[in-house]
Amino acid sequence: MFKKLFRRFSKDMGIDLGTSSTLVYVKDQGIVINEPSVVAINNRTEKIIAVGEDAKTMLGKTPQHITVTKPMVDGVISDFEVTEKMIKYFIEKVHRESMTFVPRPRVVIAIPLDVTEVERKAVEDAVLRAGASEVWLIEEPMAAAIGAGLPIQEATGSMIVDLGGGTTEIAVISLSGIVSWRSLKLAGDKLDEAIIQYARDKFNLLLGQRTAERIKIQVGSVLPLNQTLEAVMRGRDLITGLPKEVHITDSNVREAIVKPMKIIVDSIKATIESSPPELVSDLYEKGMVLTGGGALIRGLDELISKETKMPVYITDEPLTAVVRGAGKILDDLEHLKEVLLPPTKDLA
Repeated sequence: MFKKLFRRFSKDMGIDLGTSSTLVYVKDQGIVINEPSVVAINNRTEKIIAVGEDAKTMLGKTPQHITVTKPMVDGVISDFEVTEKMIKYFIEKVHRESMTFVPRPRVVIAIPLDVTEVERKAVEDAVLRAGASEVWLIEEPMAAAIGAGLPIQEATGSMIVDLGGGTTEIAVISLSGIVSWRSLKLAGDKLDEAIIQYARDKFNLLLGQRTAERIKIQVGSVLPLNQTLEAVMRGRDLITGLPKEVHITDSNVREAIVKPMKIIVDSIKATIESSPPELVSDLYEKGMVLTGGGALIRGLDELISKETKMPVYITDEPLTAVVRGAGKILDDLEHLKEVLLPPTKDLA
């Protein structure tokens, strides 16, 4: 009885719990939170002192008694307690201006394709313990496809490539199900690491992760550009130990990320090759859709189209496609419930 009462005054939420960012959609309101999946903890008191953007600004700048951590690694929970507290923080933030003293929302949350049953249960438990009354899980590429407006319930092939922070999810969808797929623990964070390694090898320069991410966004590309882009990398000289500044161009970044990008493109081709011929015929005509932050890398759609001989499109607002898909399920649960995964208790 109390559960129903609390839920009546709570706001149902769709959550994209990503490695890099957490986005929250609230029914009838749209996307209300888009913050980094980063938490700062005071080791002396074991209390959270900052979450999201405030915590991210502390990365690489904290004293010994403060730890800044990313509780999500490769799309799955690596620190259960911190993830639970982070989700609870976002739930309370959504309900801060309402009259709800004990928010008990229903939550749709997206997870990667290849998570184990244990990892699925960890997500369910973390969300329930953070204050949710019910939790529904959906696979990330399915949520991204719904967010991108693909006809996932029809008897026709739709292909989605979701390039996130921790994972790249590739899926061919038909009749509300995933027919063939690949899930790679290789995405935006690995591209940042490739840039850090390149700076170390090429310039004897030690970069921070935030600097590498900025360089990737500013000048990252996978094909030669009509106009050369330039950026400044600042870090520590590995020989002298002193500050150092290096000017680089888009061709340097292309050289840095060429190997991980080839793996992603090869995986897309392998997913197409393992799909039924009738669906491949649909894909050849309709093409595939790119979502996620990685879709914004310059020239990626053109490169994939060139390699697969298929049309490639970048969805509108690719960074929010997954959470918008979760939101559409909340808005039309009656017709879209079949795309949700069964609770882990039903699999026992």
